[in-house]
Amino acid sequence: MRTQVFMSVFAAALMASTAAAQDYSAPATFGSVNLSSGFTPDPYNVTLTSGGQLRASNLSSSCRGWIANAPDYSVYYEAGNMFDLTISSVSNSDTTLVINGPDTSWYCDDDSGEGLNPSLTFGNPQSGRYDIWVGSYSEGDYAEATLSISELGMAGGQPSQGGSYGGIDWSLPANFGSANLQGGFQPDPYRVNIVSGGSYRADSVRSGCAGWVSAAPDFELNFTAGSLPLILSAASSSDTTILVNDPNGNWHCNDDGGNAGLNPALTFNNPASGTYDIWIGSYSQGNSAQSTLSISELYSE
Repeated sequence: MRTQVFMSVFAAALMASTAAAQDYSAPATFGSVNLSSGFTPDPYNVTLTSGGQLRASNLSSSCRGWIANAPDYSVYYEAGNMFDLTISSVSNSDTTLVINGPDTSWYCDDDSGEGLNPSLTFGNPQSGRYDIWVGSYSEGDYAEATLSISELGMAGGQPSQGGSYGGIDWSLPANFGSANLQGGFQPDPYRVNIVSGGSYRADSVRSGCAGWVSAAPDFELNFTAGSLPLILSAASSSDTTILVNDPNGNWHCNDDGGNAGLNPALTFNNPASGTYDIWIGSYSQGNSAQSTLSISELYSE
């Protein structure tokens, strides 16, 4: 569930009626992109440098940090009718966000993301141009940061090597092997024995995901889709979760959606062909448990 709401006081998304010095008409320093609702991969990530010589508080006393004159990045967004739009920044330094929206209003945030990271969510987002500044909380701090644009509420780190998000890396060899399956495969379900758990929080790749997983996927499924849904689930005597990176680069997760007890399950009703990287997590940190991954077109465990 998305708990962050457009202009929410809990998100500290603050609007200023007037601008001072910041020039949203200037070309963005680190480029721009055109995104339409449903874009993949989600999040869309850009590496940039935070900070500048101008006080964000020139826009509003509630804005924080130091920003540049020109936007750092511009997003030309075509909204749909299903998703919120989340714009966030991830950095080892303390960063802030300043956004000029399609309505030319200003929005600011400091620490609504994880740790000292900023995040703003636009509910029922407008189509148009979002000019974005990633500020540094301290004057003179020019830090590497990852700007993330998401409709899934994600603030994923830019994968500097392979496909790493907060230490979770879909490009690593799977811990318990792989399989090539196509629609109509037999036997159904296809089962794999796995040990759940790991040292990384599943919510580092998608807000709201539960459990602790390993860096590498537990299993890699190379799937040629047919006409039936694809159902991925796990069965264990312990409380487990499931995390999946799909062929389009999107993250999916579930905690207790299976048919029995605390078992997780995910159903892809119109599955894409390609690689599904699968993690079976343990709900509690440090709790590794014997689990069975089930791949089916008929039912979940």
